[in-house]
Amino acid sequence: MRDALAVARNLSKAFLLFAGITALSGGAGYLLGGYRLVLLFGAAAVLLAGAVYAYGDRAVLGMLGARDLPVGGAPGLHSTVERLAARAGVPMPRLSLLADGYPRALTVGRGPGSATVVVGRALLGAVPPAELEAVIAHELAHIRSRDVLVQTVAVVLASTLVELSRIGGFLERALLFVLGPVASAFVHLLLSPRRELAADRAAAVICGSPHDLADALLRLERASELVQFRASPTTEPLYTVNPFASEGLAALFVTHPPVEERVRRLRELDPDWREKLRAA
Repeated sequence: MRDALAVARNLSKAFLLFAGITALSGGAGYLLGGYRLVLLFGAAAVLLAGAVYAYGDRAVLGMLGARDLPVGGAPGLHSTVERLAARAGVPMPRLSLLADGYPRALTVGRGPGSATVVVGRALLGAVPPAELEAVIAHELAHIRSRDVLVQTVAVVLASTLVELSRIGGFLERALLFVLGPVASAFVHLLLSPRRELAADRAAAVICGSPHDLADALLRLERASELVQFRASPTTEPLYTVNPFASEGLAALFVTHPPVEERVRRLRELDPDWREKLRAA
């Protein structure tokens, strides 16, 4: 029931966003040229919305520098993802690899059947197998609930707005001062921190325990303090853990709850874990 509500909520957000953009474009056309431009501007907005829906994931993957990961390149990882996808009740997603030295995972796409799970090469060596499975399960939960659709659209729109500031030349800083908050408003309007908490709970069910994910979150947070990370801050909603320092432009796009809160909520799913650990 909870998953069905999340799916309905995310699909509604995406529809309302596209409908709102089309309506605003039509209104702008009316103000500029009357009814003659309403259809032109409206049609352009519909085409743009269709392009974002159909190709937004490819745009994000290209922006991040992710490359397809064939089965022969990592058969063990493919087997793990396939097994976890079956548990989560979603089709096997495509896999892509980030070759940099920062341990991270993320998901882009439209939902089950058209999603890509991206893992960093550093992640494969930075966490134990059980924690890696928990991180992947978290990403699969985003696919099942259609969070991935809204996250991908939000990142594409926010990135486009931030990049538009670069056309201003010497006015770039002033444009960024205006467009940055607008992009941030889009992100926060579409994405709630609750989606991460829900994905954490779902991952705990998929893996049969909340503790592997809790340990992985702590490990990834420590990595963010030790390893330098560079990327567009508009991509923050995609990652399992926020890899950016919460300052400057990056502070505008923080959508993740604090790791401490996430770990606390995961531990509360198994309140007797300390006693079990001592008994073992």
